[in-house]
Amino acid sequence: MGGLRSIQSALENGAAGEHSREESVNLYPLDCYYFGFRAQVPFNHESIADRTMRMRANYDAYGMRKCVAAVMLVELFNHPHILLLQIRNSIIKLPGGRLRPNESDVACLKRKLSNKLSDPEDNSQWEVGECLGVWWKPDFEAPLYPHLPPNVKRPVERTKLYLVKLPESRSFIVPKTHRLITVPLCRLHDSEETYGAIISGIPQLLSKFTFNFVTPDL
Repeated sequence: MGGLRSIQSALENGAAGEHSREESVNLYPLDCYYFGFRAQVPFNHESIADRTMRMRANYDAYGMRKCVAAVMLVELFNHPHILLLQIRNSIIKLPGGRLRPNESDVACLKRKLSNKLSDPEDNSQWEVGECLGVWWKPDFEAPLYPHLPPNVKRPVERTKLYLVKLPESRSFIVPKTHRLITVPLCRLHDSEETYGAIISGIPQLLSKFTFNFVTPDL
């Protein structure tokens, strides 16, 4: 392994040695990864009303919508950057999606990442780590909350965020209508208006980790 530099994601926690091994995450430089494109996929231009109607129908048929999302990090300019999926230069979201009936969180996330971020012939595996947080949607018109309100007995949606640890190198292949962008972790804090509540809350979820910036051998 090449050079390794450690920083603390939360300055008030003291020396890096105070962190357990499980709280240390290796990050590799952005230029270790290849980013390419494949044929575009059809885009569903549905209105908010149509989407709400579809979600209601799915809820009546299958119950609460269960989703997972991936938090993936790289190193750039000596700072952690998160990979976000931008769709048609407008929608910015974490990679992930909805679970199939009886599908586990980890199996779903691996399937979604392979389908959305990989070449169909790429059999590389995804290392899904711990669950960082859970967000709830009490009803169809309500925003997502980082807790389930006590008066809500039947939420309509649940989204779990998982840390996905990237290897030393990997190819990311997305449809031509999509783009993977990198955003500094420091820019996400207090940026709900730009990135939404889930993404802007990620720095707090990651504050317990120490990031090891690893420079691979040439």
